Amino acid sequence: MSVAKVAVVTGGGTGIGKAVALALSHEGFGVVIGGRHREPLDRVAAEARTEKLEVVPVVADVRDPSAVRAMFARVKELFGRVDLLFNNAGTNARAVPLEELTYKEWQTVIETNLTGAFLCTQEAFRMMKEQQPRGGRIINNGSISAHVPRPNSAAYTASKHAMTGLTKSTSLDGRAYDIACGQIDIGNADTDMTQPLREPKMSTTDVARAVVYMASLPLDANVQFMTVMATRMPYIGRG
Repeated sequence: MSVAKVAVVTGGGTGIGKAVALALSHEGFGVVIGGRHREPLDRVAAEARTEKLEVVPVVADVRDPSAVRAMFARVKELFGRVDLLFNNAGTNARAVPLEELTYKEWQTVIETNLTGAFLCTQEAFRMMKEQQPRGGRIINNGSISAHVPRPNSAAYTASKHAMTGLTKSTSLDGRAYDIACGQIDIGNADTDMTQPLREPKMSTTDVARAVVYMASLPLDANVQFMTVMATRMPYIGRG
């Protein structure tokens, strides 16, 4: 396929990932969406086709190194390069007291939110360093929880604080290869994950607009960190 730029969006079948994938496609990106389940990915691809856009679904569990390698091999096969990775795949655990959180719940959150982003970043680095022209951009989906926790959220909060460290290391290590990395910290986008919250929310469309702005910059400019949130959500001063 011949496109101006190529993006990979993980967790692309629903919510923020879906909104970002469609927005990037509208901006002329060739977009590959990854996720664990075929059905939501296919629905996004079908919706894109109704708008005469092309979004390619690839079933991939970001916790699985071989699945991540296969997803990026598919990207290389289709497009020959990758210009943007949006590390968006994420999950949460039950809101329970820390001592009641099971090892399996902890492991699932850390492997999805942090290890998955790391594995995808590795594959993106390998392609971005070798392709011509060299370089690209990685945007990590952080969270308000990368700054302050909600009660009973040890696994999620730990994963998002760690995401900030991964963002900084990626940004530093990518400099020599024209690879930029930034993080968008999102507060209360209206998704399935936030449905239990009885708090103000914002549209995923507005999150997508912010990601598109970050993605649109030339590689000699970078949004290192951006916070986009529902104006009235309890973040400023929350404890």
